[in-house]
Amino acid sequence: MSNSKNNKFHPKITLLSLFLLFSTLVVNSYNPDYTLAINCGTSANTTAYNRTWVGDSNDNSNIFSFIEPKTTGSSLTPQPNSLSSLETPFTTARISLSNFTYSFSSITSSPVFIRLHFYSTSYNYSFEPSNAVFSVIVNNNLTLLKNFNPYLWLHDDDEEKITKEYCIQIEPSEKLNITFIPNDKNQSNVYYAFINGIEVVSLPSFLYYTDLDDTNYHFNLLGFDNSANPYQIRSDKALEMVYRVNVGGTQVPANDDTGMFRYWDNDFYRYLQKRYPQSESSDFSHHLNYLHNTIPNYTAPEIVYITGRSYGMYETENFNVTWNFEVDSAFTYMVRLHFCEFDYHMKNKGDRVFQIFINDVMAEQGADVIYWSGAPLVPVHKDYAVIMNSQEGNSQIERVNLSIKLQRAPQTIYTKYLEVLLNGIEIFKVSDGSNNLAGLNPKYLSPKEPVLSNQPPKSKKSHMVMVVAVGVSCLFLAFAVVGTIVFVRRRRRFESHTQMEESSWKTRKESSSTLPSHLCRYFTIAEIRAATNNFDDVFIIGVGGFGDVYKGYVDGATPVAIKRLKSGSQQGENEFLNEIELLSQLRHNHLVSLIGYCNDGAEMILVYDFMQRGTLREYLYGSDSGNEPLTWKQRLEILLGAARGLHYLHAGAKHTIIHRDVKTTNILLDEKWVAKVSDFGLSKVGPTGTSMTHVSTVVKGSLGYLDPEYYLRQRLTLKSDVYSFGVVLLEVLCARPPLIRTLDKKNVSLVVRFQRCYNEGVIIEEMVDPFIKDSITDECLRCYCQMALSCLHDDGSQRMSMSDVVGALEFALQLEMTQEKEKSEQRIQYPKFASDDGSEMRFTSSSGDYGSHTSKVSTISATSEDQPLFSTHVFSEVGYPKAR
Repeated sequence: MSNSKNNKFHPKITLLSLFLLFSTLVVNSYNPDYTLAINCGTSANTTAYNRTWVGDSNDNSNIFSFIEPKTTGSSLTPQPNSLSSLETPFTTARISLSNFTYSFSSITSSPVFIRLHFYSTSYNYSFEPSNAVFSVIVNNNLTLLKNFNPYLWLHDDDEEKITKEYCIQIEPSEKLNITFIPNDKNQSNVYYAFINGIEVVSLPSFLYYTDLDDTNYHFNLLGFDNSANPYQIRSDKALEMVYRVNVGGTQVPANDDTGMFRYWDNDFYRYLQKRYPQSESSDFSHHLNYLHNTIPNYTAPEIVYITGRSYGMYETENFNVTWNFEVDSAFTYMVRLHFCEFDYHMKNKGDRVFQIFINDVMAEQGADVIYWSGAPLVPVHKDYAVIMNSQEGNSQIERVNLSIKLQRAPQTIYTKYLEVLLNGIEIFKVSDGSNNLAGLNPKYLSPKEPVLSNQPPKSKKSHMVMVVAVGVSCLFLAFAVVGTIVFVRRRRRFESHTQMEESSWKTRKESSSTLPSHLCRYFTIAEIRAATNNFDDVFIIGVGGFGDVYKGYVDGATPVAIKRLKSGSQQGENEFLNEIELLSQLRHNHLVSLIGYCNDGAEMILVYDFMQRGTLREYLYGSDSGNEPLTWKQRLEILLGAARGLHYLHAGAKHTIIHRDVKTTNILLDEKWVAKVSDFGLSKVGPTGTSMTHVSTVVKGSLGYLDPEYYLRQRLTLKSDVYSFGVVLLEVLCARPPLIRTLDKKNVSLVVRFQRCYNEGVIIEEMVDPFIKDSITDECLRCYCQMALSCLHDDGSQRMSMSDVVGALEFALQLEMTQEKEKSEQRIQYPKFASDDGSEMRFTSSSGDYGSHTSKVSTISATSEDQPLFSTHVFSEVGYPKAR
């Protein structure tokens, strides 16, 4: 196993354990397309574990090549001091003080297992195990190990053998290069890299990777809502197998696996918390039933599924059946639990129901193996993803505990037997956003001093070596005591200085800002990294000109959206500070709230309320999430909310604010479908004097939404937002983007095409989204189109104000609700809107935010059935409403 050692067996001396040890229930049920085992540091081919191990010093150029720089000393192949109890590949080693690479060009299938075997010992007394500190890189872009020292992974009762196992994907035309890189030497040590054996074995495509075509496969990221975006392990991720355990049974050696040479450890005594759980096994009278199962027979050896641990059917004491596994924080882990119901008492669904907790998070409230598998003796597995954070909540990697707990069902859940069951455990580390799998050695490593100790090897040395070692250890201890005193004093001085600098920095940041401290919180970069699992790609929920947007949790439970500035983004520091300054002082039901920010070095990050349903655009077109299209009534309600948010910016805030980037991706929806306007990075404080009508500024915004007047004259007005919102109105009605460059010139622009179809009277046939075509009434559509065309007038002074848009949308929504199926010939009054000439007719918004709004109303006859709908312009006379 990855954190495992190739340990000696610790079987219980019973007839059952002997039977399990010497009875192979299922031989190879999977034949790898590619399998290669390399015995490093020798020219001889040897046989071990029913496999041929190829010596790396032979001419194997048709299989792999060994590469090392010619400018440095050649690698060595020294013999370990004691080989009497060892088997291939641990009898020889490849050792080097410089980089060396194994290159494989003949791999015919992907994904593959890579197993690296290390035997930590003193080689020829020249290479001490404490100086073996190195990194392992695959294809120059995937880090498997960093500052790795096999010696630090040993336990007192173990031999010195360590195996690291990984799953990676290889492109068809790509070579597999595994490079070993010794750490740079320091003043007292020269570090080296070594390897004893390498395995490359193909594995089934979807044994651990997600089959995107399998709609029945469910993979939950614990603590997150997986209904919309279930967790997936895609081909761009690499996995490190950190634990593989046969629960309740004996160790399963590689040659007894199902053809992939996996090693299965036993759970007792290293991982099981206490000995209460009962080890149970099948009566072996029946083999497993794969005919009715959804998993292949190579998923795990049969011996794993016919042994397990239970609570003990007659146990009266209450406790959790618990396994603990030490892992690296700051990574996501795939936890696979294997189940098979073989107890003759359990025959039907509901006979054994229990609860499962992983890392103290509820994974299954009513686990029922027969319900999952369909019948007894049918294997099944369940996969979960869990994010492991550090105990202090920072982004630094720490060794933390991942627990798996089984608990008897509470009284609220019916079960015939108060029992639990688990047969097998596999835990994989998932590569992070930096394509890294490297964690810590079990003991702390200083960033400047990767090796902690120069401890002598174990009791295999002679008595003289032991005496010398004790003397060296005592001397080392004396130096360590002195060094610790000096280090502690300097550390205290450094921490004090750091705290003063941080306090001074924060003071400068806060004093230079007008941010009200009770409205905007400052987050440290450590808090942000903890909330996003070090910016793991799996948490990305959106991508924009500013950068990636992540979902995260702060303070342990609060979901937030975290927007991170990327290098070379379309927006920069000015926009970042602008959004903080503006949005921290704005609070409205239809504006996304800014929770806080982080400005740490090159990192510029904004933290918002999390909007559960994403962007408005996702429900109109071009979404891969499979969202149902919105009804016409829902669309009107969302538009009305967004309009109220913009109206607040224009007229209700302390200063008039022009958003300058109104579009469907900046209108977000919360869990209750309430619309909120977002992204204020480009916003500007509007005209402040009574005589001012515009702000002169460089053109910024999104193509397709830009006010043509602002674009041509660089004069930004409140009506620039109105134009952009008019484009949004068309998007919502027509369910198409503002620009489609692949169309012919006359149809590229949504606005131009809509205006042409309006003049030709073919709006319904050519433009309206088919999903809502039958539900929208003629009267509501007429009012809506008139409003949209007014917003899109080339002359800004002829556009309605946002207050009038609010009123028109309220009117359209009222029509939709009261006249949905009414198509009469009666004359209906439609609102026209206030212009600068002071026309008096009144049109009142019921928003209640800022009082009533005066508008000019004209009477328009409904068209007869033989006339085209919207055959004439109806807003050619509309004037410029004054901002309020």
